Amino acid sequence: MNALFINGSPRKNWNTHKMLESAMKGASDSGAECEMIHLYDYSFKGCVSCFACKIKNAKTNGLCAYRDDLRPVLEKALACDVIVMGSPIYFSYPTGMFRSFLERLLFPIMSYNVNPDGSRPRAIDRTIYSGIIYTMNCPEELAGKMNYPAILQPNEWATASVLGYCESLCAYNTVQFRDYSRYDAGMFSEEVKTKYRDEHFSVDLQNAYELGKRLVMKANGQA
Repeated sequence: MNALFINGSPRKNWNTHKMLESAMKGASDSGAECEMIHLYDYSFKGCVSCFACKIKNAKTNGLCAYRDDLRPVLEKALACDVIVMGSPIYFSYPTGMFRSFLERLLFPIMSYNVNPDGSRPRAIDRTIYSGIIYTMNCPEELAGKMNYPAILQPNEWATASVLGYCESLCAYNTVQFRDYSRYDAGMFSEEVKTKYRDEHFSVDLQNAYELGKRLVMKANGQA
């Protein structure tokens, strides 16, 4: 049982990374062999529309044909049983690195053909149990007003339709800076942000732990 964790944040040892680490601990405690990948350590592009994966009788077998630094990461993703991807939210959307990874992962697996029952065939014949973790500076009550659920939900839908299963998890109102006094960030109160983190982030981390654990159990047929 292999579980892969994809950090789509440029930061290490901060909110997104910590959430992924907690999910990885849950997966490990459930018996999975785990690995963390930091996308910002790699040089790669999003889908380049070469359509090599859509040529009739293509032999790509769900793996993006474009060769760059991301290729070995995609090979690991296709071979794993569980994958958890994480990203902070920048201007209402996940990072560009996260989106580029998702394009390169999902598009080669997805087919433009349609089965008689209306479903679409896939280049892989099994489910990869997947999760998406979002961290954001935005408070939960404001996220709804900014249409974050409508913006983010398609990522979960697309991943579920291609990999077979996906669920998502959000951590709201996260702390951005270690010392707010160093930055032009007058709209935020460090005291209020820190208080919220101290009261809520441990719950977010536990939720991430449970996500990792749950996905491994599903992959093992235990949930």
